[in-house]
Amino acid sequence: AQVSGPRVEGLELPASEAGDDIVRHLGYTASYNHTTLCPDWVAWELTAAEADGTEDGQYSFSRDPDVAWPKASREDYSRSGYDKGHMAPRADMRWSCQALEESYYFTNICPQDHAMNAGAWRKIEEMTRRVAKRYERVWIVCGPVFDSIGASHIGQACVHVPDRFFKAMAVSTADGYRTVGFIVEDNKQDGSPRRYAVSVDEVEAVIGRNLFPTLPEEAEQSFDMNIWR
Repeated sequence: AQVSGPRVEGLELPASEAGDDIVRHLGYTASYNHTTLCPDWVAWELTAAEADGTEDGQYSFSRDPDVAWPKASREDYSRSGYDKGHMAPRADMRWSCQALEESYYFTNICPQDHAMNAGAWRKIEEMTRRVAKRYERVWIVCGPVFDSIGASHIGQACVHVPDRFFKAMAVSTADGYRTVGFIVEDNKQDGSPRRYAVSVDEVEAVIGRNLFPTLPEEAEQSFDMNIWR
């Protein structure tokens, strides 16, 4: 492991707004949007030990009991042609049966193109776990990007289909905080994470939200893929 800096409680949590429906679960925190029926964001801290979790229970996708109506259901995704795409991935939650089960709440799910979910998105998730092991912990926030709200939807409840997805990460190193962002279109995207890498500032400009409000601004302005590869 690399020499890492101090742990900061809640560093992964984006700036919130009045009216946000924020729910905290054991493994992640999410802000659920009752118009899109997708999370606006899902945030979690992943440690080196958690990245090596071994729990392997099988759980059904389900409505989150702690989130108000309206909310998505399995029926909305049935025969839609889209994956039930985890934001905080199952593999990041295998350190606890409860965390793993709660990762299947629709609070943590968005419609994803299968090729993208099993391709570029999966590769970024795998990279994130390697980073957690190298730097002891990584702070992560991700979610959907809607370029045109309601342009595409699935199910009777009209779950909105994202156009793109974002992920932003931060680590604490001996030389200070380092960050990187990713933006991936929700279609047949594959290839290495480097192809989708951008600064966290660029992600924030796309989604209109401050993702790491506790970090100094200069930590979000650029990225070095040598830290993340």
